[in-house]
Amino acid sequence: MMERRRMDAALLVLFLGHLAAALEVPLDLPQPPTITHQSPKDYIIDPRENIIIHCEAKGKPHPSFSWTRNGTHFDIDEDPNVTMKPHSGTLVVDISRAKAEQYECVYQCTARNKHGTAVSNNIVVRQSRSPLWSKEKIKPIVVQEGVSLVLPCRPPVGLPPPIIFWMDNYFQKLPQSSRVSQSLNGDLYFANVLREDSRNDYICYARFPYTQTIQQKQPITVKVLNMDAINDTMAAFYNDTDLFSEEPADERKPTFLVPSGPSSSKTVLRGQVLEMECIAEGLPTPEISWTKVSGVLPAKRTSFLHYQRTLRIVNVSESDAGDYRCTGRNQLGSVHHTIHVTVKAAPYWISGTPRNLVLAPGENGVLTCRASGTPKPSITWAMNGIPIENSPKDLSRKVEDDTIIFTDVQTGSSAVYQCNVSNDYGYLLSNAFVNVLSEPPRVLTPANKVYQVIKNHRALMDCASFGSPIPKIEWFKDSRSSTLDGDPYIHHDNGTLEIQVAQAVNSGKYTCVARNMLGIYENHIYLEVKEPTRILKQPEYKVVQRGRSAVFECKVKHDPSLIPTMTWLKDDGELPDDERLIVDSDSLTITDATENDAGVYTCIMNTTLDHDSASAELTVVERPDAPTDLELTDQKKRSVQLTWTPGDEHNSPIQKFLIQYEDILHHRGHWHNLTEVLGTKTTAHLKLSPYVHYTFRVLALNAVGFSRPSFPSRMFKTEAAAPDENPTGIQGFGTEHDNLVISWKPLTSLQSNGPGLHYKVMWRQKTVDSEWTTVTVANTSKFVVSGTPTFVPYELKVQAVNDHGAGPEPVIAHGYSGEDLPVAAPENVQAVVRNSTVADVHWDPVPSKLIRGHLKGYKVYYWKERNLHKHNPHHSDQQVLTFSGNHTHGMLPGLHPFSLYSFNVRVYNGKGEGPASLTQQFETPEGVPGPPTSLIVTNPNLDSLTLEWNPPHVHNGRITGYTLKYQPVNNSNELGPVEELALPPNETSYTLPNLKYSTRYKFYLNAKTVMGAGPAISQEAITIMDEAVASRQVDIATQGWFIGLMCAIALLILILLIICFIQRNKGGKYPVKEKEDAHTDPEFQPMKDDDCTFGEYSDNEDHKPLKGSRTPSNGTVKRDDSDDSLVDYGEGGDGQFNEDGSFIGQYSGKSASRDTAEGHESSEAPSPINAMNSLNSFV
Repeated sequence: MMERRRMDAALLVLFLGHLAAALEVPLDLPQPPTITHQSPKDYIIDPRENIIIHCEAKGKPHPSFSWTRNGTHFDIDEDPNVTMKPHSGTLVVDISRAKAEQYECVYQCTARNKHGTAVSNNIVVRQSRSPLWSKEKIKPIVVQEGVSLVLPCRPPVGLPPPIIFWMDNYFQKLPQSSRVSQSLNGDLYFANVLREDSRNDYICYARFPYTQTIQQKQPITVKVLNMDAINDTMAAFYNDTDLFSEEPADERKPTFLVPSGPSSSKTVLRGQVLEMECIAEGLPTPEISWTKVSGVLPAKRTSFLHYQRTLRIVNVSESDAGDYRCTGRNQLGSVHHTIHVTVKAAPYWISGTPRNLVLAPGENGVLTCRASGTPKPSITWAMNGIPIENSPKDLSRKVEDDTIIFTDVQTGSSAVYQCNVSNDYGYLLSNAFVNVLSEPPRVLTPANKVYQVIKNHRALMDCASFGSPIPKIEWFKDSRSSTLDGDPYIHHDNGTLEIQVAQAVNSGKYTCVARNMLGIYENHIYLEVKEPTRILKQPEYKVVQRGRSAVFECKVKHDPSLIPTMTWLKDDGELPDDERLIVDSDSLTITDATENDAGVYTCIMNTTLDHDSASAELTVVERPDAPTDLELTDQKKRSVQLTWTPGDEHNSPIQKFLIQYEDILHHRGHWHNLTEVLGTKTTAHLKLSPYVHYTFRVLALNAVGFSRPSFPSRMFKTEAAAPDENPTGIQGFGTEHDNLVISWKPLTSLQSNGPGLHYKVMWRQKTVDSEWTTVTVANTSKFVVSGTPTFVPYELKVQAVNDHGAGPEPVIAHGYSGEDLPVAAPENVQAVVRNSTVADVHWDPVPSKLIRGHLKGYKVYYWKERNLHKHNPHHSDQQVLTFSGNHTHGMLPGLHPFSLYSFNVRVYNGKGEGPASLTQQFETPEGVPGPPTSLIVTNPNLDSLTLEWNPPHVHNGRITGYTLKYQPVNNSNELGPVEELALPPNETSYTLPNLKYSTRYKFYLNAKTVMGAGPAISQEAITIMDEAVASRQVDIATQGWFIGLMCAIALLILILLIICFIQRNKGGKYPVKEKEDAHTDPEFQPMKDDDCTFGEYSDNEDHKPLKGSRTPSNGTVKRDDSDDSLVDYGEGGDGQFNEDGSFIGQYSGKSASRDTAEGHESSEAPSPINAMNSLNSFV
């Protein structure tokens, strides 16, 4: 039967669910009381201050208040120490005339008006307590080293419990570790004691938070002794000392000091903190670990305290119940303890506290009180503070366990209902009223409110309303043509309209309408969608040298209607107040940067709606500081070890160290590089030379540069020794034909190894079996041997010697005595002609003994005697080709064809050239000739032209003839068929017959030799016009009838223009006509037949100027693009008749020469043929 009732109640709840929403009733409407503020259930007070017990409530009319104390009515007026605040239920207890202990009671507040009664929780008032530690004499504790030890704290019981900590006489916390730690009850545990644990000021302190007082326990003295010390002092401490152990402390496996036994149990309430501890003793010190036997530890809620000795789980839930195992382990073994955890739960709400109901007469509603707990709590109901079973019967009300169902409520049924949920671990008390009202709708959101939101963000527009029955909310936009339903709009139960991703089109005016059966109410709000704030150019990572400037840019785009504010932060804090930091509208400049300026800089652009930020790091670098503390160690004859301490690298890693030395003996004041080492090293093993007084210094290098040099090390002297090496670069050569110069690179002072450096120079001829000749020379770099034969090979040696001995055996070098000029010329010299421009020259080499020096090569001297087609000599400048090395042939390029050349060959050495060989000659064969020197056109007639030319300037052989090619060219520059003629070599002119009159021709003429034809020269010309045709054309132009016809046509055109002008003036002006006039092209318009205007007429040729017509006012005529005019191809292009009456000018309608001619003929009469052509075009 009970289950059936539950099902009916559940169905009714679903049916009436929309009525269960909590409403905020405006305070100007009648309503039962609602408690808005009250003191906590467990209320601990400070006994030094007045007691204030809070109770605030609202209602219409405003409620009155009363109190109970320990379950009975508390008459406030009878207690002079207690007052109630005006318009409030809050009690104030003045303890200046009374003790706080008198008011440690259970209080409950009641707020009532004519519509109902609300009650508060039971408020248990207790004063905080911080009692003093009891006086006791604590004996010193003497223990053997290695045993375990517990120092008890046992603080006095306070309310609330105190916070425990251990300190010394100087109020410094005692160090704790995995060996020494504090337990949850405050005792100090030692897994094993050490000699350093001996001290006389182990002090336990208790801090009471409410009174902010600290209580101190008497100090505890601990002495840790080994067995020998215990035996020596046992008698002295026997009477007044607790001795914990007389046995030696050996290593042992762990055992648990807390908790005891293999297992234990613990109960914890849901939502509280679970703390479990396992403290083990042993030697070595045990390590503690934790596991959950029946599951895994909740990682996010679990922490380990006191060096793993304490397991802490916050916000405990039922899933945390089970077995937990702690393990203590060292090298000798392990120990385990299992803690069984049970989770109980004081009552807690499942779906929140019961919510107020506002119902209209005749409506239905439900109050629910859903709660849970362990064990399961019981639920009781009260109405206006009276158990509901003792309240007046009401047929509209039905109680079903945790639910009250209201049906067809009537005016006057308003009341406050209390739901009390309790079990063994606590209780919950909640008030919820039922307010029966008839109220038309109202919108509580302010009218014409403007909402601003960033584009692509969520927009929430409120329409908080009230009415009874509950109003229905509808939303409209702009024209209110239809309600706002579906995407992108979301309607919330409280009337709020949501747009999840707002766009610019969503901006505008919105109307929310609240309606119920009693009326309608509407409210207007406005939505403005703004552009987001975005940082377009973010600051970038900067590395700047100290003393220089760094600039961080932060360029931002934002909605123009929003006021932006730029803020800069350094390391998430405010910028330092420093004039070196300059903030502009879109940048931050840091001048004269120092290392303190390094950090992360963030620019934040804020508007009233959003913000954007970006960060970048600044690293300030500088050259490293100089290394310090140079020290010389491991000193040997020829080596020493140098160590140093690096200086500050200033945020730029040191890449390498440079070690330099100064030789005070030989080069005081000059520092030389010795070696380099990586920047990660601070030691270098230095190899040294004998007979040097060294001082060293070190420089550090990073990305910025070298540091200052370190201070010099102390001096280190090496002993003198014989040279380790001999001079290098030994050479033997002669400056004269009878000497030998021996040179070498001297040793440096560092290489000399000792005083008295000199050299032993030795030489002998290589080709004969002779003894070495030796001389000793001072510290120089060369020695000259005189009286040597010319160019003879020598073997050479140079050995270094000082006061301590000679250097190693020198290696043999080779050289030659001085050179002389060669005494022989090459023989068997001959030439082989390859072609008309190239010839090969061959010769036999000169014997080396006749060269008398190092063979450098051969030189060929050649020159042109004359051209073979001319008999007169023509000497050209002599040319020289050099062939380095031992060559026996060479090529002569760039020769002239059909020419006679002479040449000879000479050998040369380092001293100079030898005698010339016998002069030889060769002839180059013919080649193709060059183009004729000129080509002109003379005597043009109707059907013939005469061509005249000059022979080629460069014959390159004997001219065997000429080839003439010609072809006609039409007005479109298209070429006609080619005609070809062969002409004899002695001709320099030719007349071409049978040509077409008034035709343009193009001519090509080239010369030939036996090797072929050379390049051609070209020219153009035009045959003249037929005189008969020209005569007829002139006669027509001079005929009287032709002149009359032209005059008549001109007069007719003039009359037509006058008539059209009169007709247009008669028509007057009207709007359309004005528009037409406004759009009339000011240029000449075509004439139409129907209105006496010019009709449309188009002819591409008519856009060109008539032949013989005047030029435009600027005196120019646009030139056509033709490149084939007579001016371009030949001489004189003036377009006029020659003296013989022929016309050779205009031959093309697009000729540039024609345009030029017309431009100069503006004052001349038009030609007859042009006039006729113009007439034909017009007709």
